[in-house]
Amino acid sequence: MTRSEILQSPKIMLVAGEASGDQLGGRLMAAIRARLPETRFIGVGGPRMTGEGLDSLFPMDEMSVMGLAEVLPHIPHLLKRIRQTAEYALEQQPDVVITIDAPDFSFRVGKKLKGKGIPLVHYVAPSVWAWRPGRAKKIAGFLDHLLALLPFEPPYFERVGLPTTFIGHSAVEERHGGDAARFRDQHGIAPDCKILTVLPGSRNSEVTRLLPVFREVCERLAGDFPDTRIVVPTVSKVAQIVGDAVSDWPLQPIVVTGDQDRRDAFAASHAALAASGTVSLELAITGVPHVIGYKLSPITAWIARRLLRIDTVTIVNLVLGRKLVPEFLQQDCRPDRIIPVLKSLMADGAGRTTQLDGFDAATTMLGFGDRPPSEKAADVIIEIIEKNSSAKAGISGQ
Repeated sequence: MTRSEILQSPKIMLVAGEASGDQLGGRLMAAIRARLPETRFIGVGGPRMTGEGLDSLFPMDEMSVMGLAEVLPHIPHLLKRIRQTAEYALEQQPDVVITIDAPDFSFRVGKKLKGKGIPLVHYVAPSVWAWRPGRAKKIAGFLDHLLALLPFEPPYFERVGLPTTFIGHSAVEERHGGDAARFRDQHGIAPDCKILTVLPGSRNSEVTRLLPVFREVCERLAGDFPDTRIVVPTVSKVAQIVGDAVSDWPLQPIVVTGDQDRRDAFAASHAALAASGTVSLELAITGVPHVIGYKLSPITAWIARRLLRIDTVTIVNLVLGRKLVPEFLQQDCRPDRIIPVLKSLMADGAGRTTQLDGFDAATTMLGFGDRPPSEKAADVIIEIIEKNSSAKAGISGQ
């Protein structure tokens, strides 16, 4: 294949390991295809990426485990999938390999591809500012480029020789993507009825730990806000578990799946109770005041307490340098602690206005108002392919 052919129809391999990575990968694929319509995509992904034309090597859900206690039983199978993914890359010889988040999986694949002549890019910088800062130097040994979502991340990696580009957080691409009126009409919810959105996570381990706590919160809130409706956006792989669990909750929970329903639900929401993760930023971007509740397994939590170098886990708080969004983690993830704060948000207390003001500042710092992060990421990927195309085609100086 000539250099010109590579630039017109590159073969790009992407590897995503969980729902958030699938969203990132899908947006990136769309942005690349807008520039290079003949691009061929291979790798591992979920419904968003397969919807953009990816034929996944194996189901992405197999990689969606979190925490030491959760991952241990799956290690033999995960190691097999790591080998399979690396071997597939070597067999297909793509013009670039892009691993997306899921560092335990992605970096093992990357190490196997080191020195094999395939540019390797990782999308979502590991949180070296939070724990294990030595990882920056280690991944600089096999990665060619890093795409960072947070503005303060590049220096951590550039100082050890890894080119890093801050592209902004992909969640800012969806700021105005929801239709509140449509959501209310679809579900028969009156315009003056407040909606509390409950988000218990996207992994089996998360929802099974958090749903009992979130249920009690909703039961006790129902007495103070009887006209409220609960909406539970979820993802397909845990939809059955979530649906069964909330079927007898008060306030007539509505379970929705799919990107558009999720955005519409956020647009219609008055407040939210959410698991820790990217969803907090999505709520902030949509302007939904919220409270974070989260629990890890006892073993994982014990390790985390000894390794973490930060006192907040919420992106908005990290970017602003202050605890704007209340967090109730581990032993503090209890209804009696969550309810007073959530009640204040539902009742339009001062905390609600404070959060909304802070959201505007944080989203601007994360790239809102600039070019979409997926387009910036596509620029980096295409530039890397261009720089390596001559060597790939065996051409010099053309």
